[in-house]
Amino acid sequence: MTKLATMTSVCPDWSLDELVAGMNRHGYQGVEPRVEWGHASGIEKDLTAPARADVRRRFDDEGLSICCLATGVRMATPDADTRDGHVEDLRRYIELAADLGCPLIRTFGGPRDASAPWAMVVDYTAEGYRQVLDDAEGAGVTVLMETHDDWCCSAPVRAVVEAVDHKRLRVLWDFMHTQRMMEKPAESFQALGHLIRHIHAHDGSYINRQMQVSATLGEGIIDHATPLQLLEKDGFDGHFSVEVIHKPGSDHDADGVLASYAAGFHSYH
Repeated sequence: MTKLATMTSVCPDWSLDELVAGMNRHGYQGVEPRVEWGHASGIEKDLTAPARADVRRRFDDEGLSICCLATGVRMATPDADTRDGHVEDLRRYIELAADLGCPLIRTFGGPRDASAPWAMVVDYTAEGYRQVLDDAEGAGVTVLMETHDDWCCSAPVRAVVEAVDHKRLRVLWDFMHTQRMMEKPAESFQALGHLIRHIHAHDGSYINRQMQVSATLGEGIIDHATPLQLLEKDGFDGHFSVEVIHKPGSDHDADGVLASYAAGFHSYH
């Protein structure tokens, strides 16, 4: 059965204690820390070993999980030197995930070399992932490539995962982005279903030709029920992770978002 999680992007100003309390208050089982954005919960790759142990213990004691680390790693970055930097960052995130007892790490493909043939882009992106997957295997961590940015469509994401051919590279399905590309949920599932280990959930509607994320699940045009049902019929038991992004210090209602998305999620079951 799919479990409910939130990204710290929903509640960037909450301390670790406030995050745990909010998860318990709204019935969330997992958290997905968005590293690199200065969130008050403080989960970052420069945490000391004692701090990592304390964070892990805090969630374990509450029966909660750190289900995924959301990083800004971009493996399709065209410049080789910059891409090497992302590879090294990912190595450090694998270590952090292992220390926190976190089984998954989110990465992006990111902006690609639009002048290069897709086959070439897939090749260099796959090579970047290959460099870290033995480390991931040793740590018991699976790296995820998200359907996002230049990789919103299912086919190129599948092409990278199949080119790498390693069980420690799998897919994060962001329901919104594949649907923005006019893929029907059944089409995305047919291409990626067997590879999917994690979900990002955020509803929204087009306003002035721009997709605006909604604070209420079910208010927008993004179909969450159909893809979730397809996954669960296939045995998916990962997390449905809420991604409504608030900037630290902004005026936002984290409790309202968590309550709304929890209610929407439970309406599907």
